[in-house]
Amino acid sequence: MINYLYLGRVGYAEALRLQQELVELRRADRIANTLLLLEHPPILTLGKHATRANILASEEFLAKRGVELFETDRGGEVTYHGPGQLVGYPIFDLRSMPGPTQGRLGAVDFVRLLEEVLIRVCACFGIMSGRVAGRTGVWTLPGGAVPERKLAAIGVHISRGITSHGFALNVTTDLRDFELIVPCGISDREVTSLEREDAVLEGATPSEQIEAVAHRTARCFGQVFGEQLLAIESLHDLRAQGLGVPMQIPSEVETLHGSGKVSQKA
Repeated sequence: MINYLYLGRVGYAEALRLQQELVELRRADRIANTLLLLEHPPILTLGKHATRANILASEEFLAKRGVELFETDRGGEVTYHGPGQLVGYPIFDLRSMPGPTQGRLGAVDFVRLLEEVLIRVCACFGIMSGRVAGRTGVWTLPGGAVPERKLAAIGVHISRGITSHGFALNVTTDLRDFELIVPCGISDREVTSLEREDAVLEGATPSEQIEAVAHRTARCFGQVFGEQLLAIESLHDLRAQGLGVPMQIPSEVETLHGSGKVSQKA
């Protein structure tokens, strides 16, 4: 089973602390594999292999724009998070998941599965996407003289088999903010979003659209990882699970199955 929790907009430092808390709970086997979905205020994050040269704006300019700068222990280069972008943090124990061959799921296998999830999410909204050889993430398919454009970035951290950090899918993101950086160190391809690619998005407001994409993403996780997903009502309920306390079950809790079927529990 995979716990699933949608948090809305959360500050990056707060989300990082939450990940660290959940990693320890997962390592102690006090919670199941858990998927956090959320969005962040504007921030640039630098992975372990990031170079400052790929940040094109000065710190003074970033401060005026209200864009924070944060160094992380995830893999990858510099990337941008901001409103209109769905961010996913899977806190998974890879030792609990079978790999494509005998043994546990490996790091590369895990990244490929994340890409598959996002490819399916894009397809749900009418956008055909795929992988680019030698580059992590999810991209639009090239058409004629138009090269691939990056829809989603992936950067994970794995410590003693437990994953953190994850992916960022541009939904209604203001793409002008990517001009502040060389995204993921790639200068010869553009960044795009579901909105720019004319995706058929659900919801009247940007926040409703992000939440709709989050729910589709949860379903795709269930399908790709072959696990049942339990929609958790709140952080309180998730922490209660870690303490061995019965959750406060809301009137309706979605249980999402790997088959994509949805049932309601009272």
